[in-house]
Amino acid sequence: MGKVEREDDRSHLATEPEMSLPKIAVTMGDPAGVGPEVCLHLLQNKEIAGQCVPIIFGDRAVLEQTAEQCGLPQPKKYISGLAEADGSCVLDIGAIGLDQFKIGTVNAATGRAGYAYVENAINAALSGQVAAVTTAPLNKEALHAAEIPYPGHTEIFASLTHAQRSCMLQYSSEVRCVFATTHLPYAEVPAALTQERILDTLELGAQAMRRIRKSEPQIGVLGLNPHAGEHGLFGKEEETVIAPAIEAARENGFEVEGPIPPDTAFLPTKRRETDLFVCMYHDQGHIPLKALCFDEAVNITLGLPIVRTSVDHGTALDIAGQGKANPNSLYEAIKLALKLI
Repeated sequence: MGKVEREDDRSHLATEPEMSLPKIAVTMGDPAGVGPEVCLHLLQNKEIAGQCVPIIFGDRAVLEQTAEQCGLPQPKKYISGLAEADGSCVLDIGAIGLDQFKIGTVNAATGRAGYAYVENAINAALSGQVAAVTTAPLNKEALHAAEIPYPGHTEIFASLTHAQRSCMLQYSSEVRCVFATTHLPYAEVPAALTQERILDTLELGAQAMRRIRKSEPQIGVLGLNPHAGEHGLFGKEEETVIAPAIEAARENGFEVEGPIPPDTAFLPTKRRETDLFVCMYHDQGHIPLKALCFDEAVNITLGLPIVRTSVDHGTALDIAGQGKANPNSLYEAIKLALKLI
């Protein structure tokens, strides 16, 4: 007679390999801001840990000091190489010492450190060691003080990944915006707007929305001037640049409305029927988005060869180290990154 096997005696049987969770590089942000605090919260988040392996690219000393100041648990695992990451952990970059800065103040040393975290994370993503990068906030003044030649994350990622074209997408459940221009003085915006730039921004935004929502987006393109120019009375950009870009988008098969007067674009009815707004400058979309959903909004850089998402808030130097930072935007940024990989 054949041997009767016990149900638990299966050592000789082939087993299915376990699917490994994707690794997400999470940059700590400026050490003087709220980035270290929200990263400490992330390390305790069991829901996120069940979906991916978050790896904080930061500094051990800064995180340990922040944990003590904010009454948060200390990180449990530090790694020296990404192959060691099998759960929530910290990759100690060693970019700054505690004697080099003061929490809540702008400092060139923190600008250099924040940039180092981002540079290392980008290299890890480009080499395939992580599936995506999610960033905590940098301080633009600190970057400038450190003579880093970029005004913010969007430009850093575009340059270091050699992206041919890129733009910013601000995403939330209530409103979603892409931007034809971003960190640019208002006086320079009209000259920077071209039909090609607006069309590129629209196309990148539409591609992202298809990936996230699995459907063709309804797109609204905002005007630049009051009342969208009022047929040239208050500016010519709508007629000479924006409307031709809209027409070209329609010819390419996109569902597009515009130019929409900016002062009525974000009314409740318009928000419900519009999946994506194409904005001409930074504050045109940031103001309504942050007023409506500050703690859940996520920043995405589109057009890159890697996935990059970010919190939609700044370094908040005024509350840094006080245990007041809300980590929800960081959680949402990671969840959105997982939809894009």
